[in-house]
Amino acid sequence: MPTDMSPMEKAKFAAAKRSVDFVTDGMKIGLGTGSTAAWMVRCLAERVREEGLKLTCVATSTRTAELARSLGLTVVTLDEAKWLDLTIDGADEFDSNLSLIKGGGAALLQEKIVATASDRMIVIADAAKRVAALGAFPLPVEVIPFGWSATARLIEETLAGQDVLGHEVTLRMDGDKPLRTDENNYILDLHLKRIGDPARLSLALNRIAGVVENGLFIDICDTVLVGHADGRVETTGANGQSGEARVDIAAPANIFSDLEG
Repeated sequence: MPTDMSPMEKAKFAAAKRSVDFVTDGMKIGLGTGSTAAWMVRCLAERVREEGLKLTCVATSTRTAELARSLGLTVVTLDEAKWLDLTIDGADEFDSNLSLIKGGGAALLQEKIVATASDRMIVIADAAKRVAALGAFPLPVEVIPFGWSATARLIEETLAGQDVLGHEVTLRMDGDKPLRTDENNYILDLHLKRIGDPARLSLALNRIAGVVENGLFIDICDTVLVGHADGRVETTGANGQSGEARVDIAAPANIFSDLEG
C-alpha cells in the first residue's frame, strides 16, 4: 500500500477489503460508485485474479463500469443480469436505522435501482459517515432538465412542511454548466442540516413532478461495514447484530495500478 495514504483512505480500504469476503463464486454483484466503492472494485478484481472466481457484475455508473472492465471483471447490464445476489456500495451518510444518503457522486438513480434489484445490500464506509440524524450532507435529488427551476420551487415549498432545519436548494454544477448524470438529468442538492423523518420526506419528494428519484435509501441497506485506519472493520446489521473483524490493510501493488499517473 502506498505510504502516503491518509488514515481516511486506509479506513475506506479496510471496509472495502472486508466487503469482498461476502462474495462467493457464481454470484451476480452490483458494483457501487464513489471512492470507497472504487477500492471495493479493486479488491474484488484481486480476488478474481487470485481465486478464479466466476462473477457477473452490474455497475451503477459509467465510471465504475470502466474501472471494473479495466481490471478484468465481467460487466453486464441489469437487464441482462435480471436480479443480483449482492450489491456493495458506499454512502455519504448513514444512521442507526441503516437509512442512507447517497448521490454525492451523482449516481443515485442507478445506485437505487441496482440496490433494490438485489437480495442484499452491503454499505462500506469510514466512521465519519455515521451520523445521529441524516441531513448534514446535502440530499441529492435527480430531476429532469425540462422545467428544473419550477421543480426546485416545488421542492422548496414541500420542504416548508417537512421536519428539516434547512430549506436551501441548489443546482449542482460541472464547471459553468449544470452537471449531467448518466441518465442525462440534473441534480438538485437540498441543504437540510437535519432530517427528522427521512421516510416521510422521501415519499413527499418523489410525488413532485419533475423529480426522478431522491438520495434517501430507506429500508434498503442490510449491513454497514465501517473501516478504520488500523484495519478494524465494524459490522452492523439491520437486525441489530454487530461484530468486528480485522483485515490486513497491506495491498498487492497491482491493486493500485489503475491509479498511476
